[in-house]
Amino acid sequence: MKRIPILLTLLLLTLSIPSCSASEPVIYVIEIDDMITAGTEMEITRGIEHASGMNAAAVLIEINTPGGLVDSMDRIVSEIERSEVPVITFVPEGARAFSAGAFILLSGHIAAMAPGTATGAATPIGITPIGRTSVENKTVNAYAARMRGIAENRNRSAEVAEKFVTEGLSLTAWEALEHGVIDVVASDRCDLVSAVDNRTVNVSEESVTLHTLGAVIITQEPGFASSIVALLSNPQVAFVLFLIGLYGIIYGLKAPGTYVPEMVGAIALILALYGMGMFSVSTFGVLLIVAGIILLIAEVLTPTFGILTVGGAICLILGAIMFPQEPFMPSEWISDFIHTVFAIAILSVVVVVAGLGFVMKTRLTKPTTGVEELIGEVVKAETDIDPEGTVRIHGEIWKASAADPVLRGEDVVIMDVDGLTLVVEKIKR
Repeated sequence: MKRIPILLTLLLLTLSIPSCSASEPVIYVIEIDDMITAGTEMEITRGIEHASGMNAAAVLIEINTPGGLVDSMDRIVSEIERSEVPVITFVPEGARAFSAGAFILLSGHIAAMAPGTATGAATPIGITPIGRTSVENKTVNAYAARMRGIAENRNRSAEVAEKFVTEGLSLTAWEALEHGVIDVVASDRCDLVSAVDNRTVNVSEESVTLHTLGAVIITQEPGFASSIVALLSNPQVAFVLFLIGLYGIIYGLKAPGTYVPEMVGAIALILALYGMGMFSVSTFGVLLIVAGIILLIAEVLTPTFGILTVGGAICLILGAIMFPQEPFMPSEWISDFIHTVFAIAILSVVVVVAGLGFVMKTRLTKPTTGVEELIGEVVKAETDIDPEGTVRIHGEIWKASAADPVLRGEDVVIMDVDGLTLVVEKIKR
């Protein structure tokens, strides 16, 4: 009984101790450290939803990007504008927010940069066989208006922000602060948290005062699904998958039997089409790629001493370069993409001509030895034979003909060899 007062005292003391975790604000950090893709968009959307669910004091988006996909950028900006949690956009030390990244930076309720960083350079560009090129004025004007609208919505200098698009203007952190396109220059996260404390921002048409001192920092880990989407939505990856898909299906149709090329080709083509749905694609460019592959194969079937090969290679290169219609892709990506296109075009010419040429030569050359040994062997019909089909013998697919119809899977005996065609007869049970 003497222990009861002691236990009650301890219980009261425990209840009187305040919960630090309940009173500490939370800042939810999302990191952008690459080209803007559909995967980036998924990460931003997921992060803002998580932050809203945990009643975070703010979302901190750290930006380090040379640019990226315009549709993904536009949806990220819209997601930030609709956010019910204050969003702080920050370019950390050693990073940059160029092109599409500049749009995202200026869309934050508070925009911040670390000393030594830069932003801007958001002029839309096109891609040609020789590299970057300017786009039509109406396209530039459209994105200039979008940038101006973002800046005006956050009470920032719309005139300077517009020059990011119209003149390709780039600014350092201090220059951006001086010109009124960002709100804070902070050396790191801790400095930023202190600088934005007690600032008031408009969130969903309501004034919200930030309380960030002593905040718990939670950094979002990249999701597996968004990583896959980021890979597939890269136009360079989608282009390679598209070619693999076409080659696989065409080769499978030309040499049926194993079903592996068709399966690989179909999977690659589905993944490519999924990725192509996440960025702007030139329909004419896709048609040129398909035409190029058809011309390369036609060269083997009807030799023209290289005329179709040259035409196919040109179509492949031009189609590939026209393939992505993205105005904010970084310069280094464009350079790598063009190199990849030329490398794949050259490889395609070599592989298609040499590979299919060898296959056709093998099929058209009449065997001189060993064929007679096939006579009398019993094999299974690989397909229906009526009057022609295929059989598998010694791991190889042979063309076969029969006087009477043979169903797939039935046993047949080889009666004769006519060139590269086996004359077979169904075994009667």
